[in-house]
Amino acid sequence: MGLEQGLTHVYTGNGKGKTSAALGLALRASGRGLRVLLVHFMKGPSFSYGEDVSLSKVAGVTQVRFGTDHFVDPKNPDVADKEAAQVALAFLKFQLSSGFYDVVIADELNVAVAFGLVSEDEVVELIKSKPPKVELVITGRYATDNIKSMADYVTVFEEVKHPFQQGINAREGIDY
Repeated sequence: MGLEQGLTHVYTGNGKGKTSAALGLALRASGRGLRVLLVHFMKGPSFSYGEDVSLSKVAGVTQVRFGTDHFVDPKNPDVADKEAAQVALAFLKFQLSSGFYDVVIADELNVAVAFGLVSEDEVVELIKSKPPKVELVITGRYATDNIKSMADYVTVFEEVKHPFQQGINAREGIDY
């Protein structure tokens, strides 16, 4: 199968649901026989996400996590955080250009740019080098105007109300 034309999506903003929207697209694409790759930036291997269990059972979907076992300090990222993000970006570039995947999702790549782990120029080059029949999805808060201007789809998730504001912490199975 494959796509006739691949486009670029950016899911950004402060609201909940950016990764979830990308996962929904992954399920839809897989259901139509497309091969999907999810590359997670800044989500280390030691934390368990609910989607890991589900997606491991979905044919045609591969996911790879890159990151350390701690949260990244946006004002002073660790050298290990930068290295992990650079390895993720190199892996993403290679897989994007391989022609094997129809849909490639770069989860939290916008945040990696905002935190200085990868440069905006590297992401711009990634978008420019995307093969014409591959769908590229970039998620995460803080998408730059330049990255948004290069996308075919831009969806901004707005937080209007969130349980965290009332002291309710993230809940397993709902938030992760």
